Amino acid sequence: MSLRVLHLDSAATWRGGQNQVLLTAKGMASRNHHSVVACRAGAPLEGRARADGLDVRAVPFRGDLWPPAILSLARTLRRDRPRALLLHDPHAVSAGLVASRLAGGAALVAVRRVDFPLRGAFSRRKYAACDRVIVVSRAIGEIVESGGLDPARLRLVYEGVADRHPQPGGRAALAELGVPPGAPVVGNVAALTGHKDHATLIEAMARLRRRTPEARLVIAGEGELRPALEGLVRERGLGDRVVFAGFRRDLDRILPAFSVFCLSSHLEGLGTSVLDAMAFGLPVVATAAGGIPEAVEDGVTGRIVSPRDPGALADALAEVLGQEERRRALGAAGRQRFLDRFTTDRMVEETVRVLAEVA
Repeated sequence: MSLRVLHLDSAATWRGGQNQVLLTAKGMASRNHHSVVACRAGAPLEGRARADGLDVRAVPFRGDLWPPAILSLARTLRRDRPRALLLHDPHAVSAGLVASRLAGGAALVAVRRVDFPLRGAFSRRKYAACDRVIVVSRAIGEIVESGGLDPARLRLVYEGVADRHPQPGGRAALAELGVPPGAPVVGNVAALTGHKDHATLIEAMARLRRRTPEARLVIAGEGELRPALEGLVRERGLGDRVVFAGFRRDLDRILPAFSVFCLSSHLEGLGTSVLDAMAFGLPVVATAAGGIPEAVEDGVTGRIVSPRDPGALADALAEVLGQEERRRALGAAGRQRFLDRFTTDRMVEETVRVLAEVA
C-alpha cells in the first residue's frame, strides 16, 4: 500500500532531529510513498529537503499554536490530502492537531525524541489525541507512559542513521584544527546546550590530562553555551587540549578520525551522534542518560558511566584510550550493533508499519 504522508517539523535550526526527518522522508519516498515535508520557512531543513528532491511546504512557524502557521498547514492539508501526518516535534504536534481539526481527514502520528517528562495538561492531551506516538527509545516510552499516555498507542522505533563509508582526509582536517599528528582524540558531536553537559566532559578532560597528557578533545557543534564553555576551558588550563570546531558539514570526514567518541549528556532521548560513531566503528564512552544504554552496551561496544560524574568519565576514557586492541574490539562490536538495530532502512520500514496501522 502506498501512503501519502506529510512530515511536519517546526525547528529553526539543524540538529539530529531534523536529520531524522530528512532521512525518514527520503526513505519513504524511495519506497514509492508520497512523502511531503512541511517545515519552518527559511530553516535549514527546507533547503536540504528541496536539494534532495523532496516536495516541501514552507510554514510560517513561530512558537506553539501560532495562528498563521496553523492556517497555512490547514491549507496544505486540504491541497495535498495526506493519509497521515508524522509530527516530529512538540510544536509540530500542537499545530498538526489543530490544523487537522480544521481540515480533517488525516491520521496523526507523533514522534517523541526527548526524554523530558510531559509538562502540563495540554502537553499530555495533545499527545493523547494522536492515533499513535512513536518513541525512539524504551526510556522515552516509560517517561510518556508515566505521564499518562495509553501504552497501547505507543510504538518503539529506534532512530537510525545511514550506513556509509568514511570520507577521506579526517586526520588532515583535525590537523587544521590544531590537533598534533598521532595524538589520541576524544570526539564529541552535540549542540552546546545544557542537557548535553559539555561542562562535565571538560572537567573529565582536566583529569584525563594527568594520565594521558597528549590527548585532545574536539567538540563539533554550536550553541548558546559556547562562551561559558570556552571560559571553563581557560579556567582549567586546557586551552591547548580542547578544540571547539563549531558546526561542521564534514562530519563524515572528521568523525571517523576520532580515537573514541564521547557523549556526556545528562538528558538524552537516544543520541544519533552515538549511532554515527557506531556506524564508523568507533568505541563510545557515554553516560547512562535516557536511551543511550539501549545503543551502547557497557563493556561490549563501549563504556557507560553515571551522568555528571567527571571522574568516572575520565576513568572510562583513559581505559579505552590506553588499550588499542580493546578499542578496536569495542568499535567492531558497535559497528555490528548498528547494523543489527540502528540503520536508516530499519527505521523507515518500522515507521511505515506504524503509519499503515492508522492510515
